[in-house]
Amino acid sequence: MSQKISPLAGKPAPTSILVDIARLLAAYADLTPDPKVPAQRVAFGTSGHRGSSLERSFNRAHILAITQAICEYRKGKGIDGPLFMGCDTHALSQPAFEDALEVLAANGVQTMISAAGQFTPTPAISHAILVHNRGRENGLADGIVITPSHNPPDNGGFKYNPPNGGPADTDITRWVEQRANALLEAGLSGVRRIPFAQARKAGTTREHDYLNTYVADLASVIDFDIIRGAGVHMGVDPLGGAGVHYWAPIAERYKLDLTVVSEAVDPQFAFMTVDWDGKIRMDPSSRYAMQRLIGLKDQYDVAFACDTDHDRHGVVTRSAGLMEPNHYLSVLIDYLFRHRPHWSKSAAVGKTVVSTALIDRVVRRLGRKLYEVPVGFKWFSEGLFDGSLGFGCEESAGASLLRHDGSVWTTDKDGLVPALLSAEITAREGKDPGQLHAELTAELGRPFADRVEAAATPAQKARLAKLSPDQLRIERLAGEKIEQVLSHAPGNDAAIGGIKVVAASGWFAARPSGTEAIYKIYAESFSNPEALRGILAEAQKIVDTAIAD
Repeated sequence: MSQKISPLAGKPAPTSILVDIARLLAAYADLTPDPKVPAQRVAFGTSGHRGSSLERSFNRAHILAITQAICEYRKGKGIDGPLFMGCDTHALSQPAFEDALEVLAANGVQTMISAAGQFTPTPAISHAILVHNRGRENGLADGIVITPSHNPPDNGGFKYNPPNGGPADTDITRWVEQRANALLEAGLSGVRRIPFAQARKAGTTREHDYLNTYVADLASVIDFDIIRGAGVHMGVDPLGGAGVHYWAPIAERYKLDLTVVSEAVDPQFAFMTVDWDGKIRMDPSSRYAMQRLIGLKDQYDVAFACDTDHDRHGVVTRSAGLMEPNHYLSVLIDYLFRHRPHWSKSAAVGKTVVSTALIDRVVRRLGRKLYEVPVGFKWFSEGLFDGSLGFGCEESAGASLLRHDGSVWTTDKDGLVPALLSAEITAREGKDPGQLHAELTAELGRPFADRVEAAATPAQKARLAKLSPDQLRIERLAGEKIEQVLSHAPGNDAAIGGIKVVAASGWFAARPSGTEAIYKIYAESFSNPEALRGILAEAQKIVDTAIAD
């Protein structure tokens, strides 16, 4: 039932598992996906279309079709401002960027690309869209981010951000997905395209200084004066990602004691330590992937890392080592809502249904409203945009928040800001976030949490996604009376795509994986580790019975 840890986990990546970049790039250009094969079609998950060229799930045909579909979507919606486009350091990102620009230029879309071909973090794209659109009703901008996030080096990813700056919602992605697949089925007939050299010189292709624009605006969301005044000694590991060249300018501009432990960029990511399952994954929340920075923890007051597109964060403290995302997010929420006086008194806290219930207790103590939604950051974009949400976060270390003045910062996840906030917290509180988490749990209760996986057929996964509360004939969980059985999120009544069962001191949620033949169970207990194990065991029995063939 639980994850089987690879013998390679936490160790330097051996050459035997490194991806062959030449083969990967050749497959991108040469292999043609078959739209009759479901795994080779365009499919937008919670963060765009992802796949590998070696499996015919992320190839040139996909990118040409998706980009043409986006051009047609924005034309149909009257979106006629600039499109901000950036990419990360994965090997497949650059050819996808070039192919996308060929289509955008052929369709006459004004496209803002990075100056001097710099890599562009996801939050810098969201920030650019929102800054352009501020106060406008016409000529609105949108964006494309080319990244598979923290996924392995053989993966590519492609996502669309509409004018609200956040990840596209389901209505948009469904339309783009259907149109792109129709173009694939038509052998790309209908795709407009010009050669890259011509597209690069086109009058519609403009350079934008993402780096300096984003870095110069960070003071509107971080209190650098207090960090500098306290002399906080910081370390950062960009994990070879898109923000690799952002950190030195941040340190220089704001005169910070910040050391970048590595500026290496390597499409094989050979410098990484291997993740839990034997794969290379740039996940700043994984202790296996974060071994380099964990080993340096005593050299800094606080240290942090971001994933490949810099939309997720990981915080390493002297007191606690690498903090679990739920632990740091709880501390961050408690801190921000006590130290952002200009935020609206009605601004709520957003979290996903599988985030820790410690957040619920923190929010209750703060006297704030909780906004609990399904998995996917897109559910927070509207609230962050209009200021009704002060903060939104996912259990997988993705978060964003408002500026000091209560206006929008980014509506997509921002890894750099929560990372830097760990230094602001340390400076103002005189304690690192690990120490503050210990104080928080001493007062509000200590949660024990785990996530496990179990095999499931496509039919079983479909049944789990549509499970209703009345199908679970249960009254108790780990000896406690069940208070709630949810198939829809309390915050916005959107379908969870699974089930959540809540008792007084514990809960579990089960949902099918979007990409693998498994389902995932998330569980938490405020009692003890034994109670957590009991909840996990009961949860699997409950779910297996409910989805049995």
